[in-house]
Amino acid sequence: MEIKLGKSQILFKKMFIKKVKNFYKYLILFLFVILSNNVRAEFFEDLSKIIENNKKRLSYGISVTDFNMDGNYEFLVTGFGFPNLALAFQDGKLKDLNQQKIFSDTSKKTIGVASCDIDKDGFEEIYFLNTDTYSGVKKYSDRLLDFKNNNYFDLFELEKNMENLNLTAGRSVVCVDRKGNGEYGIYVANYGGPTRFYEIENETIKDQAKNLNIDNITGGRAVVSGHILTTKADIFAANERGANFLFKNNNGNFEDVAFNYRVDDVIQNGRGTALSDIYYRGRLDILSGNWRGYHRAYVLENNEFKDIGNKDFDQPSRIRTIISADFDNDGFDEVFMNNIAEPNKLFRIKDNGKFEQIDFQVGLEADGYGTGAAVADIDNDGILELLVSRGESKEQTLTLYKAIVKKENKYLRIKPLNKHGAPARGATVTLITDQRKHSKTIDAGSGYLCQMEPVAHYGIRKNEKNFKVEVRWTNGSIKLIDISKLNQTITVKQN
Repeated sequence: MEIKLGKSQILFKKMFIKKVKNFYKYLILFLFVILSNNVRAEFFEDLSKIIENNKKRLSYGISVTDFNMDGNYEFLVTGFGFPNLALAFQDGKLKDLNQQKIFSDTSKKTIGVASCDIDKDGFEEIYFLNTDTYSGVKKYSDRLLDFKNNNYFDLFELEKNMENLNLTAGRSVVCVDRKGNGEYGIYVANYGGPTRFYEIENETIKDQAKNLNIDNITGGRAVVSGHILTTKADIFAANERGANFLFKNNNGNFEDVAFNYRVDDVIQNGRGTALSDIYYRGRLDILSGNWRGYHRAYVLENNEFKDIGNKDFDQPSRIRTIISADFDNDGFDEVFMNNIAEPNKLFRIKDNGKFEQIDFQVGLEADGYGTGAAVADIDNDGILELLVSRGESKEQTLTLYKAIVKKENKYLRIKPLNKHGAPARGATVTLITDQRKHSKTIDAGSGYLCQMEPVAHYGIRKNEKNFKVEVRWTNGSIKLIDISKLNQTITVKQN
């Protein structure tokens, strides 16, 4: 029997169906928003599974250099009583290429590392800083590895160099082209003993620290070099239990002006440090992390540095390494703060030096004992990989991360080589467009134990145009090039 509905019942039925449809429509919209937010909130993907034989170990500093001289960069990972590694991207994996005992060096405890061309042959030598004690005199010297006849050998093992061994506990090392002629020296930040500044001539190593008036005794921690104050290589050293140093380069000599420029930060204990163009104005400023103290975002204004970081950025943490890089290719740099036994942090530097904290889970590593980190486009796809070393008081595996990047995002990579054909570490690359003037340093090391790839990596902003690049070499001279195409790596050679 068919039941006929009255007008009021039909109207009610229609209203009910409409409400149900609206409910499901809003439910679908709500779920879509939630899912979209979850996707957006995840910044990194975890690629650690591609690290071959990724065993638990005590790892510290990381450098990026061309280990086997094949034109590609590798991650050099130090081991504290474990082998030093040379990780290359091959067949979709990160594989250890090293087969030489003097490089792996398991008998020593290596924590700091930096690479640069100290002998002007066009290839980078490797400085491994060994520390078997917390402070003062140590048992094992550092290594300075050169490559000859398909083998690495230690320049410190030559008899003529024995008198200049570094037998003081140290932390970080940085390459400094103090004269601007491509002859790199190596500044060693020691702890409880004099700073070293090694230069080489005809395989003879000389410590020039005393002659340069930089043989200070302090709790040396982090050190960076680049165009901070002058058109030559200046040095900023973040120290513990003492004032920081800011060495202004005066024609190859140095003057400590940290107090004058208000970066001495006497009551804090320095750790991770990086050079970054915080205002996107075409000059390098200083990011300086302090161990369980207030972190600094130093911007030069009126002949002194001012800390412009907000309360979230400045918040004290167990900081180790600070990295400034554009991970997601959006044209704004991120700041990755690697903490030990405490969650890592991530910030985006927006225009006018505004630090915007990024919520993330992958890479947070709340239980990670992070000791170092470095970035490189190790697989040559235009997106940076982030390798994190861990250990110290708990053996852990290495971790590898990569940002989840929108397909439409573009990039530009500039690789400067000096007149000897080696990476021009300490040079400054500036991207000039209609939206910004953005400087990046070619990393000389060792903001804390580590050193980034010697390439200036830029993500591209939305609707950005009129691209030019300026390279300021370590002697202060400038080369300007026009950019006609994006999504490429451009090698720029010094005349």
